[in-house]
Amino acid sequence: MEFAYGERELTYLRSRDTKLAAAIDRIGHVSREVDTDLFSSVIHHIIGQQVSTAAQRTVWRRFLELVGDVTAERVCARTREELQALGMTWRKADYILDFAGRVRDGSFDVEALSSLPDEAVRVQLSSLRGIGPWTAEMLMIFCMQRPDVVSYGDLAILRGMRMLYRRKTIDRKTFDRYRKRYSPYGTTASLYLWAIAGGALPELTDPAAPKKKGAKKL
Repeated sequence: MEFAYGERELTYLRSRDTKLAAAIDRIGHVSREVDTDLFSSVIHHIIGQQVSTAAQRTVWRRFLELVGDVTAERVCARTREELQALGMTWRKADYILDFAGRVRDGSFDVEALSSLPDEAVRVQLSSLRGIGPWTAEMLMIFCMQRPDVVSYGDLAILRGMRMLYRRKTIDRKTFDRYRKRYSPYGTTASLYLWAIAGGALPELTDPAAPKKKGAKKL
């Protein structure tokens, strides 16, 4: 399943920003996979913190083999030692068990988040051990599919903005100006900023990147 957007979002963004409009037309559709199971997604994101994608994939596969259906009851049935043995840190094992325990005892209501506004969701997710504001925003995009999320804590988003708007820096004030320009379809804009940061428009370099020194003459 992919993050859903279409002509309504693109037409709006084109009308709000000529540089982004040109980028959208050149890049075309951007596909990003989503996982709509918030409980398992939180665990998946905790496992993936500060490790490579390959390492995350390996530990997640082992986790699924150990737990089976990813439910609070099944996760809580496992020990800290069993989780750590999958290849994660003790701290991550503790975060996962704490989260599963809160869901099981009802002190954290995963289902209730869908009815909350963005800021309340961000606060609730960030209250979990091991989940900071950036991870909360990624969960809002790639699990909850919230339509208006642009993360100031995402280095690739900031890089994409620098490249698109030819700025050496993107401070919070500048970022907020762009974010408001994209609203209420900030997440779709984020998809294109990530694509730009990843080299979708090869001629756009990062103005913040150190300039290469010229070769010495012999």
